[in-house]
Amino acid sequence: MKWIGLVLMLVLPSANIVLADERPAGDYVVLLHGIARSSSHMEKLQTHLEQQGYEVINLDYPSTKHTLEQLVEIIHQHLADKLIADKPVHFVGYSMGGLLVRALVEQYRPAQLGRVVQLAPPNHGSEVADFLRDNWLYKKIYGPAGQQLTTDSDLSHLLGAVDYPLGIIAGNATIDPISSMIITGPDDGKVSVESTKLEGMTDHLVVSASHTFFPRNKMVLRQTTHFLQTGGFQK
Repeated sequence: MKWIGLVLMLVLPSANIVLADERPAGDYVVLLHGIARSSSHMEKLQTHLEQQGYEVINLDYPSTKHTLEQLVEIIHQHLADKLIADKPVHFVGYSMGGLLVRALVEQYRPAQLGRVVQLAPPNHGSEVADFLRDNWLYKKIYGPAGQQLTTDSDLSHLLGAVDYPLGIIAGNATIDPISSMIITGPDDGKVSVESTKLEGMTDHLVVSASHTFFPRNKMVLRQTTHFLQTGGFQK
């Protein structure tokens, strides 16, 4: 009976034959790590999303070498070579990466923009950055972008208004009690829950997670996926 299958393959148009490993991958999800981090910090989230069928682009970028404005241009150039398929593009940004996601959408919105998730983002800055901005070691480690993470920074020209599906996950657990003493209200050790909120956001969720380990938190992984799939968090 093998010859029957061979005949059918020869007779049927080749356009109708799709091998399993040639099927198009799922939607794009672009991951952006936080300041002074790397793509390795987002690997657990990357693996989780790939298991859900997404095509994940986990970018490295020189977070401590440039201003936010310059980083947007650098990241945009990297993505131009990677976002080549005609399919939806979602974004997930952790900490400062969440600000860069907003800037990318504002400056270079994809034609098929999907959903956006921010993880512990300093949307209104961080009191910790206020306290440390003049410290020489802070300047050396966090560079120009670190100076833009203060609560009095005006980034409206770069970030714009939110007019797309945006889910924000904030943390209220800390492993840095000294920093938490500087921050007003519930916080994750670096960013207050209140600072994460934005006018126009679709949904907001607070989880028991510290800033440092946010992208590896199981609840964060599940809720990020849920928002990308449904447009809301699971309450």
